[in-house]
Amino acid sequence: MTSHHRSTLLDPHRRPSDPIEIEEYSAMTTFAEPAAATATPVTPADLLARLRAAVAAHPARTAVHAADGSLDFAALDRRTAALAAALRARGVRRGDRVGVHLARTLDLPVALLAVWRAGAAYVPLDPAYPAERISFMATDARLAAVVSAETAPPVPAGVPVLRPDAAAPVEETDADAFVPDPLDSAYVIYTSGSTGRPKGVEVPHGAVADLAAGLEQAGAYRPEPSVVAWNASVSFDASVQQWIRICRGDTLVVVDDARRADPARLAALLAEHAVTDLDLTPSHWQLLREQLTGAAVPRLFMGGEPVPGRTWRELADGGIDAFNLYGPTECTVDAITARITGPGPHLGEPLAGVRVHLLDERLRPVTGAGEVGELYLAGPGLAHGYAGQPGLTAGRFVADPFTTAPGARMYRTGDQARRSAEGLLEYVGRVDRQVKLRGFRIELGEVEHALAALDGVTAAAVTVHEPAPGDTRLAAYVTGPAAPAELLAELRRTLPAHLVPAGVTVLEAMPLTPNGKVDHRALPVPAAEAAPEAVGGGVAEQVAEVWRTVLGVPEVLPEDDFLSLGGHSLAALRVVHLLRRKLNVELQLRHLLDAADLAAFTEAVQRAAAAGPAAARPALTARRPAVR
Repeated sequence: MTSHHRSTLLDPHRRPSDPIEIEEYSAMTTFAEPAAATATPVTPADLLARLRAAVAAHPARTAVHAADGSLDFAALDRRTAALAAALRARGVRRGDRVGVHLARTLDLPVALLAVWRAGAAYVPLDPAYPAERISFMATDARLAAVVSAETAPPVPAGVPVLRPDAAAPVEETDADAFVPDPLDSAYVIYTSGSTGRPKGVEVPHGAVADLAAGLEQAGAYRPEPSVVAWNASVSFDASVQQWIRICRGDTLVVVDDARRADPARLAALLAEHAVTDLDLTPSHWQLLREQLTGAAVPRLFMGGEPVPGRTWRELADGGIDAFNLYGPTECTVDAITARITGPGPHLGEPLAGVRVHLLDERLRPVTGAGEVGELYLAGPGLAHGYAGQPGLTAGRFVADPFTTAPGARMYRTGDQARRSAEGLLEYVGRVDRQVKLRGFRIELGEVEHALAALDGVTAAAVTVHEPAPGDTRLAAYVTGPAAPAELLAELRRTLPAHLVPAGVTVLEAMPLTPNGKVDHRALPVPAAEAAPEAVGGGVAEQVAEVWRTVLGVPEVLPEDDFLSLGGHSLAALRVVHLLRRKLNVELQLRHLLDAADLAAFTEAVQRAAAAGPAAARPALTARRPAVR
């Protein structure tokens, strides 16, 4: 076991009140090697400087592919310079914030880079969001301008709106090109807030440059130019580590919403452009994997949610070139990474410069194997904080007692982890999903982790259910070929009685948020309390049951509209995928999106069933050699 994984550094005879030196704190809590922890940090090259170098070195290389065309690096440079000049002409200055309200087209990377070249930070305003939410973010961020293809996006009156093809005379030379300070803000991405109002996480340029350099040093980014699929929404922080790849000379393939939501079309897009790198959630991978059978699977970057044990083993055993990425938005996307190899899931090692602390509720180091603590992250990748919310910032970005550097902070992630006997850092769950039942303090994430590790379980979720006043129980949900009775028996074998759910409901699929994560609020009533199913098992009832499962609603009516019930593109994709498997029919996403209601969609499914069975799709069992 290496020195940074030892769990015996804490003197067992020390009293809690005894002082501990800073150096000893660091040794007990950090996963960085001592030499790395004490070495003078090297400031990575700014990404705009790296982009200028890529343009100069390979002007004719393709920079961006999108549904509406392609740009080489020379054209990308011209367009971003022209839009940056237009922004400056409208009064945008260093330190301002500019909203980017664009669909996934060529215009999107052009606008993001132009905002940077103008000296400002970009604020994603996803056109798919409700107008009220966009308006709130635009107001809260105090935007100096907005780039939008719409003439009147839902932003405050008086905010200048520029089209993405806006231009002004470019007088910039290499000598006077904008060079951001590492502390200049690069972007503000809004995330869900516990109060119900989104909060903007403000991230500096230096942290983004550190992210790229850290993933390069970790071997996640290849030294040679790659072809990278931009799969995540620009409003989701995972998009940052995807689109900034263009700054190092990689080719970016912008995945539009229609192809992202259709596994067959997405697989075709990956093959068409010979994509080498694909970032996605484990849930999205489950929908895409069959389409990639027999193909050269790109290098996978998995994040956004824990990788289930079964998925980890499938990728590792099949020789799939894949990385597990962990990190909160507040720590610039990714802080810890691991190659997906070996017997089971773990978080891995911190990126260069990142310091990882595993602490108890009194900020004392948690050092014993199997002991659960909360993850705190420190280093140059930390965000400035929450824009305009100093109180909230102070509560999550706390003083770092493990370094002598003045003003050093660490971020309280709210994630729980533990070290295995082998020294691997393993994710356990969330601090803020802690519940109390009958006097016992229970972390729902711990029960989910135990369920997900069992054979036959592809995904697991646990919540609290109250079938009658005062009768509060744990309710578990799983997907996969698992028998509830066997799962409960196995849990009783491995968990204390108060951690064993009252029942397990097997679902065809987990309800998901638009970002591909499990939507706990949309989980259906547990099986034991579910309403009786309609008599008969014909196509109509099976279609209705899939709608109920995916949307997490107790009942659906023939006149119900999918989107009105809370459906979105990823949910629609799961409906189509499940019915293909259940009914063995050739069904396309357009059949659902074009249907006015459940009745119309059911008719489309019945026509597909009458046309004959779908072509067989082999299971994913192996892969071609990884692209290097």
